[in-house]
Amino acid sequence: MHPETHLALHHARAAELRAEADAYRLTAAARHRRDLRTRIGWTLVEVGLRLAAAPKTAAAVL
Repeated sequence: MHPETHLALHHARAAELRAEADAYRLTAAARHRRDLRTRIGWTLVEVGLRLAAAPKTAAAVL
């Protein structure tokens, strides 16, 4: 294998790895925003359900 061939293969593989890293960073950022929105949404649902539930009286707790 000639040194020029090895260098060309190295540059091609480095470009592929950079493209994969960029794609991973973009999907990770999108996933993080979606996860945060989902957690906040379910927290609001839980709070709403607690507020809508009838308050328990002292007799009902025993």
